[in-house]
Amino acid sequence: MGKQVGVQTFSRQDRARYREKVRRCLDVFAEMLRESRFDVDRPMTGLEIELNLVDEESMPAMRNADVLRAVADPSFQTELGQFNIEINVPPRRLTGTGSAEFEQSVRASLNAADERARTVGARLVMIGILPTVRPEHLTAATLSANPRYTLLNEQIFAARGEDLRIAINGVERLSVTADTITPEAACTSTQLHLQVGPNQFADYWNAAQAIAGIQVALGANSPLFFGRELWRETRIPLFQQATDTRPEEIKTQGVRPRVWFGERWITTVFDLFEENVRYFPALLPVCQAEDPAETLAAGGVPTLGELRLHNGTVYRWNRPIYDVFRGRPHLRVENRVLPAGPTVLDTVANAAFYFGLVRALAEADRPLWSQMSFSAAEENFHTCARHGIDAHVFWPGLGYLPVTELVLRRLLPLAHHGLDRWGLDPGERDRLLDIIEQRCLTGRNGASWQVATLHRLESADHLDRPEALREVVRHYVELMNSNRPAHEWPIP
Repeated sequence: MGKQVGVQTFSRQDRARYREKVRRCLDVFAEMLRESRFDVDRPMTGLEIELNLVDEESMPAMRNADVLRAVADPSFQTELGQFNIEINVPPRRLTGTGSAEFEQSVRASLNAADERARTVGARLVMIGILPTVRPEHLTAATLSANPRYTLLNEQIFAARGEDLRIAINGVERLSVTADTITPEAACTSTQLHLQVGPNQFADYWNAAQAIAGIQVALGANSPLFFGRELWRETRIPLFQQATDTRPEEIKTQGVRPRVWFGERWITTVFDLFEENVRYFPALLPVCQAEDPAETLAAGGVPTLGELRLHNGTVYRWNRPIYDVFRGRPHLRVENRVLPAGPTVLDTVANAAFYFGLVRALAEADRPLWSQMSFSAAEENFHTCARHGIDAHVFWPGLGYLPVTELVLRRLLPLAHHGLDRWGLDPGERDRLLDIIEQRCLTGRNGASWQVATLHRLESADHLDRPEALREVVRHYVELMNSNRPAHEWPIP
């Protein structure tokens, strides 16, 4: 999202030229796949975390430019809203004590950044949706200064031709309209990156899709928005609705949304990029000077800039990534289903569970996706977003069962095996997967803690909803910085 885009208006010629260039990039990408020109020797894992900024009253702090200047660390970047920033953690191999190194690196960076952010009146919060966000915080004035965000806003509303309607029916109901995409800024996520070779990509992507619902149930941390208790992971429906380019008539015709679970299992990474080009018009038709075919013919590595930019405006929950590092192209699965937080330790435990489980499933003799319909995986995804750790899901051979029972009986042993295949230290493996196990046994994650705390503050302390939400955030920040896993958090 942070890529700088300088063009302010687009002509019909710009769009025609961009469409041609994207298709040329797709042809070159197909040729690269046939020739196996990809780095697969030392697969890396990566991590990005989006953060909220709050002031001393636990309200959103529109200070990301000031905070980034104070932090002065290139790992931190701007995000859509002025109360958001993002940290990009350097990639590592998932061997030995790699997960502990991730945890130590993230904690050290966040602690240092939080200390510097305090000097400009802000604190950092890892949470899926900040409970104190109100409609007045999500307007055109709160967009970050990066011109790409203004352009995206203009292009999405030009495609829609009308305001956004956000309607979420959960424990309570919400129905509002918005004239900008800034409600998307309320959705802060953890993104897990896994480098895989072209021949493995379909298996890993299919595995990631199959377990997306399970990840959401275990990691849910977004139950509150605009003062309402909605889904346990409200981020899922909110993000989908806040970036929807389709007016109602187009939805009725079955046109696909840009925030997309997908519609089928794949056989190659090319399927996903080809779908993006076939189904979705350009939002940011910015062309680069490079001719990818000429670069490839000359023995170089094309950046495929137009294909990558287009891919970045199709918001798959598991997104394919083409990138070039040190002159070598590679492919990654970008897993985007998890909210931020609650703690760094919870985040690394979520990552370990994901990395272990997808490897075990991708390498299984009988693929899970040969036993399970794609629609069942999608149904699990939305059920888990709505109900969180209390969800019931479908699983081949087991039917419908509580998600916690599925994880304890079937998935944790698979994650153990997968982490062994990565070469993770057994002590690290057990330390992190024990957190997932305890979440299942206690039935508590970030979302359930937020809701229980809100209800306690409203009933026992007789606080009104706005004051109770500020207290939820205040307690949350304190516990987040303790790095105690969320299943151990007390209800104040």
